[in-house]
Amino acid sequence: MSSVIAINTAEDATTLAKANTLLTPRFYRTNNDAFDEIDLTPVRAEFDALMAEFSSDSNRNHFERNAEFTAQIRELPPALRQEFLDFLVSSVTAEFSGCVLYSDIKRRVKNQDIKDLMGYMARDEARHAGFINQSLKDFGLAVDLGFLRKDKKYTYFAPKFIMYATYLSEKIGYARYISIYRQLERNPERRFHPIFHWFERWCNDEFRHGEAFAIMMRAQPKLLTGYNKLWIRFFVLAVFATMYVRDHARPELHGALGLDATEYDYEVFRITTACTTQVFPVTLDLEHPVFRAGLDTLTAISVATTAAKAQGGIGGLLKRGVLAIRATAVFARLYFLRPQTHALPEAIRMAPVW
Repeated sequence: MSSVIAINTAEDATTLAKANTLLTPRFYRTNNDAFDEIDLTPVRAEFDALMAEFSSDSNRNHFERNAEFTAQIRELPPALRQEFLDFLVSSVTAEFSGCVLYSDIKRRVKNQDIKDLMGYMARDEARHAGFINQSLKDFGLAVDLGFLRKDKKYTYFAPKFIMYATYLSEKIGYARYISIYRQLERNPERRFHPIFHWFERWCNDEFRHGEAFAIMMRAQPKLLTGYNKLWIRFFVLAVFATMYVRDHARPELHGALGLDATEYDYEVFRITTACTTQVFPVTLDLEHPVFRAGLDTLTAISVATTAAKAQGGIGGLLKRGVLAIRATAVFARLYFLRPQTHALPEAIRMAPVW
């Protein structure tokens, strides 16, 4: 059963984008001085090759709608329409969050390498957000991005947390988009909206952004050793758990795409995990039965929490408190599962081969 919030007006879309919950994308601020101090000398060759790719701008003309795009837009069943709109609003918020963060770092740093890098990534994310918002505009529901930038609450993250979280966000974004694209490549009759045609080259931008953060982290080995490995495990688990719970709230969307939400999520986890071996020395044991059962429990808790919130009153509030304690305990149980470890490869860069 879907538990997405109904989106009926442009104000609803902007309000949802503005919300700050455990399952919604956030806007971030950080200590930009730390980015100024990054010394890329140890990874100069790979960084320069990456910057050459950004400069060539292979997707310069990709995010342009054509007559075919407009011709393929059709009416959707009400439940699917709502979940697809929820997907688009969440996606535009996440893409615009990257644009805001990268633009802010670019504006504040003096390190020319970082300034140029952030400028390229902000350019890409602005294109992505604008392209998604145009599809929302087709429904009369475009998000007011200017208002969002000004009024959405910002969360402060220490620089290393920005690197862990943003790296994961970019890589899991690649894994999500390419998995959907491949599914629809095999089953074109399932492509109920033209935006999915754009996903393959689009997700290569996400992959390249992840490469940028991988290079920056490999230039700072201390971020990948000692107690920082505990933080890496935390962020990977948090990102995976959030995705799993959120995706299981969209049964109509995944059904229309011909995807089983659980199988799709684990495919995304596997691709993301394979990517992270370039920079993270620890990965989660995705096949551990406790891990799988724990994600299902967190999903059930999320559904129960939504019901308790709808109930309201003292009873609903007490239920939500108990459920929050239970969710924390389940998350802790998953966190302390033994991770898998490996040595980092000599070469940092990867290719988007999935």
